[in-house]
Amino acid sequence: VCVQLLTCLVCMCSAVDPVVQGKTRAEQFYRGDSKGQKTMSILIHGDAAFCGQGIVYETFHLSDLPDYSTKGTIHVVVNNQIGFTTDPRFSRSSPYCTDVAKVVGAPIFHVNADDPESVMHVCKVAAEWRNTWQKDCVIDLVCYRRNGHNEVDQPMYTQPRMYQTINKVQKCLEVYRER
Repeated sequence: VCVQLLTCLVCMCSAVDPVVQGKTRAEQFYRGDSKGQKTMSILIHGDAAFCGQGIVYETFHLSDLPDYSTKGTIHVVVNNQIGFTTDPRFSRSSPYCTDVAKVVGAPIFHVNADDPESVMHVCKVAAEWRNTWQKDCVIDLVCYRRNGHNEVDQPMYTQPRMYQTINKVQKCLEVYRER
């Protein structure tokens, strides 16, 4: 039996990361799952929170310690390329929001979120990686927000060129339907 613990809080708070890791570790302990074959954790992050909150970095550093390891976590980053209204050039020093994972040598799979089949392929590769090597890995879903940060946000005020381009892009479902 494979139990997957999934906690999703993609906006700004990655404080759930160590909580999920602790729950996963406890489940593994009580199930006698020393190899992480029955229980695993999947964390969903927003791009700005992933690179901007120290708790993500700290949680990665715990991932290989014997008493804290969950035998690998799959981190899914919803990378809409803009943290609310901040351009990535002004929010981090590295090219990718997922570069934080390099601290533990975790593989980072960048994938175009507008291509559902590629996303599924990368998810399978990530699951195989985690199961084979019992280490963390990251799926970077490179995407965009078509309608801004929330229902009342007007992204044309803060990112006019980006949203002029986005408005010209055909919706993912329409592209996929035409295949």
